[in-house]
Amino acid sequence: MKRNSIIFAVAAATVALTACTAKEEKKVVKEELPIVEVQTVQLEEVPQVAEYTATVEAFKTNNIASATGNRIKRILVDVGSHVRAGQAVVILDDVNIAQQQINMANQKRDLDRAKELVKIGGGTQQTVDQLQTQYDANARALRNLQENTVLTSPISGVVTERNFDNGDLPSGMPILVIEQQQPLKVIVNVNESDFPYVKQGMPVTVKCDVYDGDTFSGHVHLIHPSIDSDTRTFQVEVTIDNKGNKIHSGMFARVTFNFGSKSNIVVPDRAVIKQVGSGVRYVYVYNPDGTVTFTEVTLGQRLESRYEITSGLTNGTKVVITGQSRLTDGAKVQLKKK
Repeated sequence: MKRNSIIFAVAAATVALTACTAKEEKKVVKEELPIVEVQTVQLEEVPQVAEYTATVEAFKTNNIASATGNRIKRILVDVGSHVRAGQAVVILDDVNIAQQQINMANQKRDLDRAKELVKIGGGTQQTVDQLQTQYDANARALRNLQENTVLTSPISGVVTERNFDNGDLPSGMPILVIEQQQPLKVIVNVNESDFPYVKQGMPVTVKCDVYDGDTFSGHVHLIHPSIDSDTRTFQVEVTIDNKGNKIHSGMFARVTFNFGSKSNIVVPDRAVIKQVGSGVRYVYVYNPDGTVTFTEVTLGQRLESRYEITSGLTNGTKVVITGQSRLTDGAKVQLKKK
């Protein structure tokens, strides 16, 4: 009797232990479902702005150089000087002009004598024509010498380089470099996707890092018509209103284009995951049956702690925003209790 009681007790304990273990196994199975938090995403009006970086350049740059190679007699300006269009900036030695004037005086006498001989029948018209051609060519050469003796600036601007001094014989480099700095310009490489929206004359805003918080106005001056097949960008020339002459060539600039607004899905940045080894971005969409679906998305702008989604999601979709580390496509999940 005692032995039967012991056997019965052991059997009962075994049954109880088995039942308890079964309950724990069920509990473990339930807890193994990934716990996720989801959020319903909506369409929003998103400002379509794009920022590009570039280096400020002079609107025009002119190299003042000698076409005759004459020695520099006097340089009238220095680096930093403001000059106006047509202003004399360099005077060269005019010794060649005097010699050319003497040669032309002799040619004029020969031409006049040839014309008189033709009148009295002692010469030929061919000789007159040849002398006239030589004289006209030398007259053009004299005018060129005169123009290149006093060098003037073709633009209004600032002298940014002076490579020679008085008495030097210039060669290889320009004597002066003059830059037009009102307005200035930047050439930005704009993404191909923005090509339909960039218009001639459209306003833009420009910021320079050296002037924290200051904004300068500009507009699209020139749009290059071809797309670079390697970078998938095209060049846009933007002119900058340089009131106060605060901006200078060589400065780093940020150019912002405003293309209006567009209705797109916006999601928390926590929902977007980058696929390892590729540039693919994706989210997990929560389905009514409690499963999740791997969904590739195309990102637009980053909006502080959120992303604009340009394709891949529809209005009212629920996306997973936490707990993605254990998820796979089609996995069953449980929602985090609020």
